[in-house]
Amino acid sequence: MNVSELMTPDPVCCTPETTIEDVARMMRANDCGEIPVIQTAQTRKLVGVITDRDIVCRVIADGKSPAATNVSECMTKPVVTVTPDTSLEDCRVLMEEHQIRRVPVVKGNDICGIVSQADIAVKGPASATGELVREVSKH
Repeated sequence: MNVSELMTPDPVCCTPETTIEDVARMMRANDCGEIPVIQTAQTRKLVGVITDRDIVCRVIADGKSPAATNVSECMTKPVVTVTPDTSLEDCRVLMEEHQIRRVPVVKGNDICGIVSQADIAVKGPASATGELVREVSKH
C-alpha cells in the first residue's frame, strides 16, 4: 500500500503571511491540526507547516497576539515529507523516527496531500496503526 492510497488529497494551505488567527479558523473549518505553508497563493511549493502545537507553544504560551502574528514567525521548517509512491511502511517509520502525527505529501516541491495517523487508522492495517501510535506517543 502506498501513501497515495491513504493521503488526504489537496489539503487546505496558507502562506507565510497568513495570521495565526486565520490559520486557527482554517483548522477549525477543516477539522485538522496541521496546515501546510506554501510559498505564495499562486504556487503549491511547500515551505513549512503550522500545527496546533506550534500555535500553542510558539504564540499563545509566549503571549503573542494571534491576530498580529504571521505564520512565518512560528511555522515548523524544514518539513519532513513523503511522496505519493512512498510505501505505508516507509511513511510509518518516518513518522515514528521524527515523532510526528502528520506528514505532507509532495510531488517535486509542491504539496499534493497529507497523511495523518487518522488516515492510517481508517485506511491502513490495524498493525500499522498500533505501532505508529505507540512509537509517536513515547515522548
